[in-house]
Amino acid sequence: MAIVDVVKYNGGPDVLAWKYPSEELGTWTQLIVNESQEAILFKGGKALDVFESGRHTLSTANIPVLNKIVNLPFGGRSPFTAEVWYINKLFSLDIKWGTATPIQIQDPKYGVFVPIRSNGMFGVQIEDSKKFLVKLVGTMGSFDKNTLVKYFRGLYITKAKDAISSYVINKKISILEINAYIDELSSFMKERIEPVMEEYGIRLLNFYVNDISLPEDDPAVSKLKEALAKRAEMNIIGYSYQQERSFNTLEGAAKNPGSSSSQIMGAGLGLGMGVGLGGTVGNAFGSISGEINTSNKSAMKKCPNCHDEIDADKRFCGICGFDTSQKEEKKEEKKRLTCSNCGCDINENVKFCPECGNKYNPCPECGYDMEEGATKCAGCGYELPKKCPKCGNNVPANVKFCPECGEMLAARCTKCNAIVEGNPKFCPECGEKLQ
Repeated sequence: MAIVDVVKYNGGPDVLAWKYPSEELGTWTQLIVNESQEAILFKGGKALDVFESGRHTLSTANIPVLNKIVNLPFGGRSPFTAEVWYINKLFSLDIKWGTATPIQIQDPKYGVFVPIRSNGMFGVQIEDSKKFLVKLVGTMGSFDKNTLVKYFRGLYITKAKDAISSYVINKKISILEINAYIDELSSFMKERIEPVMEEYGIRLLNFYVNDISLPEDDPAVSKLKEALAKRAEMNIIGYSYQQERSFNTLEGAAKNPGSSSSQIMGAGLGLGMGVGLGGTVGNAFGSISGEINTSNKSAMKKCPNCHDEIDADKRFCGICGFDTSQKEEKKEEKKRLTCSNCGCDINENVKFCPECGNKYNPCPECGYDMEEGATKCAGCGYELPKKCPKCGNNVPANVKFCPECGEMLAARCTKCNAIVEGNPKFCPECGEKLQ
């Protein structure tokens, strides 16, 4: 084989390390190294020297250790065998990566296991040529970008799985929302992959996660997306899953001809479920709902307006439509109690005013100190129950007849609309004869 006079790079554009095919060199051989390249001379498996860009003559003057290894006479021209490696030190920014198989990850928000795929790009530069050749290239003829991706596939797949899992669990992010955090994930993964590549003389310039996708044909993904679409529909319409199930149950009962409540249910559904149904239909719904949901009977509360019993988790009264949350807010605001006689601040646990000694007569609803003999609270407007003059039973203020004995308790004047207590013949306000 003829001795080579000129050694120069003839590799492809995507090659990171390329070995010159001939090993027959001489001390007069010209070594040409391009910009963004380095050349390393190997003899007997050892790296002799690293050549920067430019034209170099392989002589004992340029390579002092060459004379000791090859045993050449000083200034002589003698042939010898050696290997020349070219290392491309340019920035390779278009190296693509991706997960060949899906990664199973549990969604921290919804608790389902979903398979995900991820892909992106990263950029590298060979920083330490000797370390790169000795630790990674070895006896290969060339080392390109595809080989680099193949060598580090296990690394970035493991780091990608670990990074995405740690990120979604610690941040409590759903897999469906993870693409909003791709920039943070890219930096997160770069910090973990960079130290490993440095061990092989490679500098990781950047690492980008372009996409994290879910397979559309996966059953878990399909069910999750259907559930989220249903929830979005409910939020737009304005009802919950429990309400939808109640509507379906009531509608089924109305359509069932064998049900004893089908006529009432049909009438209620015909009038409109979400609108005020009237006293009769509302009572029918209340009794039927009580039969269907017997497990929630104990969790009841009274409406502050009409004193009808409603479910504890309901906001509006089904009889009068009163917003119970407004009443609770008003009660929370009325923290200050004053004596109705002297105006001194009093505590709800005292029995007498500490200033004037007046007896504390609290309103059953708001705790306001009512004057002695008052039938209506000046703080919240609550009317105290009254006694039936015939049987002495306590009767709510808005009731006209005693439920125990049937005694008429109050009448309303047809002319001035005043409420008349007892059984007078004429209205004390306008003198109109009462019927």
